[in-house]
Amino acid sequence: MSSSVLQDVSNELSRIAEQVGSSVVAVHGRSRSRGSGIQWRKGAVVTAHHAFGRDEVTVVAEGGRSFAAKLAGRDPSTDLAVLSVAEDAVPSVAEHAKQNTVRLGNVVLALGRSWRGNLVASAGIVGGLGGELQTRGGGRLDQHIRLALDLYSGMSGGPLVSAEGQVIGINTNGLDRGRPVMVPIATVDRVVNELLEKGHIARPHLGLAMQPVELPESLQEKAKAGAGLLTVYVPPGSPADKAGVLIGDILIQLRGRSVDELENLPALLRESKIGDSVPATFLRGGNLITLNIVLGDRGAQ
Repeated sequence: MSSSVLQDVSNELSRIAEQVGSSVVAVHGRSRSRGSGIQWRKGAVVTAHHAFGRDEVTVVAEGGRSFAAKLAGRDPSTDLAVLSVAEDAVPSVAEHAKQNTVRLGNVVLALGRSWRGNLVASAGIVGGLGGELQTRGGGRLDQHIRLALDLYSGMSGGPLVSAEGQVIGINTNGLDRGRPVMVPIATVDRVVNELLEKGHIARPHLGLAMQPVELPESLQEKAKAGAGLLTVYVPPGSPADKAGVLIGDILIQLRGRSVDELENLPALLRESKIGDSVPATFLRGGNLITLNIVLGDRGAQ
């Protein structure tokens, strides 16, 4: 590659960073937690859920100007949070990609702001593409996009920008065992809309704390299963509590399908809606019982 081409690429990346950077902020929690964020729409800043605790939050915008922010809502399962700020706090809203055009090997630019509010960048490529990703806690990313670049301390929550200068998602190292991934723009739009409307993401839940357990051989034939989920806590007033579930009950089936790992539950629950009555089969005192549990809204709990 000739030096003139390299210079053109370098100048273009600098131009993109400057263009999008005016919408990028640093996010500070009082407990010295920090991350980055971007004004997604006027007065609404998207950032990473794991970047700050439940304390007072401030954002630092271009030029080092600091503003108070109010938490509008957060979704740990997609590692996203939305902050409300004054509409004149952040100078601009960057252009968003209209559709998902991410391809393996695309050159991308991750942006953030340092603790002092300086714009920082990390360039790399899209290193891996997969299908829809189900996250822990019942979240869903429209696509699993792994990044081949470094996310430095405090950059989680900042935007990922395409070579065309459009925001294509939010960067985080809080979803894939510390590895940099992008939360796709379709996921961000969906989560932001619901957080601004409700303050949480509505997802059906049973209202149980459980852990996997192997069944004794004497019960395996009766249960037609080798393992189940042991109930260790039933929150008062939860859907399971209202249905009569007791500590010590072992969940064997939900909606007629075997449940022997905690990871099985989110997929089964996604097939139902809040307010649905679902049959749950338990082992209690060596006997099988079936209780109908009316699913509640986990996000509202």
